Amino acid sequence: MFGERRARHRANNAFDDGEGVTRYRMQQKVFSIGDDYWIDDEAGDHVYKVNGKALRLRRTWAIEDREGHRVAAVQSRPMRIKDSMEIEDADGHRIALVKKGLVGPVRDHWRIKQEEGGDLTVNGNIVDHEYTIERDGYKVAEVSKKWFRLRDTYGLGIGPDTDHATVLAAAIAIDAMAHPGD
Repeated sequence: MFGERRARHRANNAFDDGEGVTRYRMQQKVFSIGDDYWIDDEAGDHVYKVNGKALRLRRTWAIEDREGHRVAAVQSRPMRIKDSMEIEDADGHRIALVKKGLVGPVRDHWRIKQEEGGDLTVNGNIVDHEYTIERDGYKVAEVSKKWFRLRDTYGLGIGPDTDHATVLAAAIAIDAMAHPGD
């Protein structure tokens, strides 16, 4: 048990050191249907394009690489009682479902139910873009506004051995559900 706790602590501290962590710059509250924007790496280079699409009753965002190939998509699930959004892979197969969970005065709890690879939990202050994404107590991603000083921008750090497209899509889904009118 002590060895597992030490391993978890070391893995979670890798985010503080930047060891093996890829950081992206995300735009805050720019998720209007029809709007396109870029997700940049920490050097400011365009890595992914987010293409907002208006499709009937669903809010949809396609995530494309620099060459325009779709890597993932986020879609709202209309007519659902509980807020949730689907994440699809490049072929349109559902790979995850992001569900809004308990909302408290200080911390929010969300869940990313993956089709494969185990579920992820999201904890922290979603509205202020200060939260972590974890699998079995190990941090796999961290969202924070402290890395960038630009207005309406936040950072997303993704650890090694984590599917970047899924985590980026989850962050888009969480932001869209947390700020529905923005």
